[in-house]
Amino acid sequence: MHRKRFKIPDFRSVIQGPPREAFRDEEWNWIRKLRTPRQVQEFLRALPYNWEEEGETLRTFRGVVKHGKAHCLEAALAAATILEQRGYPPLLLDLESQDKLDHVLFLFRERGRYGAVARSRDAGLHGRKPVFRTLRALVMSYVDPYVDGSGRIIGYGILDLRTLRRCNWRLSERNVWAVERALIEMPHRKLATSDRRYQAMLLRFRAFREKYPDSPVTFYSDRHLWL
Repeated sequence: MHRKRFKIPDFRSVIQGPPREAFRDEEWNWIRKLRTPRQVQEFLRALPYNWEEEGETLRTFRGVVKHGKAHCLEAALAAATILEQRGYPPLLLDLESQDKLDHVLFLFRERGRYGAVARSRDAGLHGRKPVFRTLRALVMSYVDPYVDGSGRIIGYGILDLRTLRRCNWRLSERNVWAVERALIEMPHRKLATSDRRYQAMLLRFRAFREKYPDSPVTFYSDRHLWL
C-alpha cells in the first residue's frame, strides 16, 4: 500500500472560480469589496466567532455570509472562495496539534513569499503577511502562539480544495463535512520543535492567563508579521 506523499501545490496554475451568476447579490458584493488578503482578513476578524452553541457546523462562504459568524475552518473556506475570484489558488493549510485541535488557514503566496488568512479565538493565530520564504517558516511563526493549556504544533499539511470533486465547498447550503475528512486523511509533514521552547512558552502563557484571564494573549515578539 502506497502512502500519499506531502507536496506543495503549484501556485502558478490558472484559477477559474464560479461565475458571477453562481453568487447571491450579498455574496458578490463582499467579493467585489474584498480585493486583497488583508481586506479579507479584516472582514473575517470583524465577524463574531462561531462557538457552535447549537451544534457543530462546517459552513461554506454562503453559510458564513448568511449567519454572519465563522470558526477557523469556515473562515478559511470563505477566504478561499473570495480570493479565488482574484486568482489565488484555493489552498488550506492545516496546523496539526498534539491535542487534536487543529487550526486551518487559507494559504497564499505573493512575489514568491508565503502568507495566510485566518480566523481564531486566539489573537496570535490569525493571518500572516506574505513575507515568509518557506512554508516551514510560515508554520514556525505559529508555534509560540499555538501553545496554551494543551496545544502544540506537531505537523502541517496542505489541501487543494480543487481536488474535492463532489463537494460544493464554496456555496453549499449544508455542512461540508467532506472538507474535514479530507483534512484528516491528507498527508502531513512532521514538525519537530524544541521541548525547552515549548515548556518556557507554556509557563509564560499560564502566568499571563492567571494575571489577565480575559485579555487576548499578544505578548509575542513577531506581532509585526501578523496580517
